[in-house]
Amino acid sequence: MALKSLEQRIKEAVAEKIDMVPHNPAWPEIFRREAEFLQNRFPAPLIRRVEHFGGTAVPELTAKPIIDMLVEISSDEDAAREIVPILRSLGYDYFWRPEFDKPPMYHWFIKRNEAGERTHHIHMVEADSRLWERLLFRDYLIQFPEAAREYAALKQELAHAHPTDRIAYTRAKGEFIAEIMEKARAFFA
Repeated sequence: MALKSLEQRIKEAVAEKIDMVPHNPAWPEIFRREAEFLQNRFPAPLIRRVEHFGGTAVPELTAKPIIDMLVEISSDEDAAREIVPILRSLGYDYFWRPEFDKPPMYHWFIKRNEAGERTHHIHMVEADSRLWERLLFRDYLIQFPEAAREYAALKQELAHAHPTDRIAYTRAKGEFIAEIMEKARAFFA
């Protein structure tokens, strides 16, 4: 079997079906187990902290059944040298991708189950990454369940409108996310 080019892998990854499911109370435990695995496999200082974010981190939120994890790493260079080869050898898909559709770049992994379905997205970044702001979004949705319900309805609508276009789906959420982020920055200031 020929190896796929990076372009082929990206094209396939962004065209995977977007499924939304009701909140699963097992998601925090699934996160905890993967966090424990990563922290045991790559002890400090390589991995410093691990946070659960995204839809599966918000109680009662309809979400894609994919655990999003934000992992603080000591450095991009250390991760490239010591983490990437091991996770790739364990079957994780790996991409060196831009933070917000443009550099800076960061390490991103997709973990899949035996059926090939995504189970985890692991975002590995340094402490100064702007991706840490995503925790404000998570915390705001937890604090304000009505905003979480609005977000769930939007996600359902967009998953229906863009069932196999993850880029369009993500971009279409942008305005709502920007509004919530503005509120979250003010609320948590």
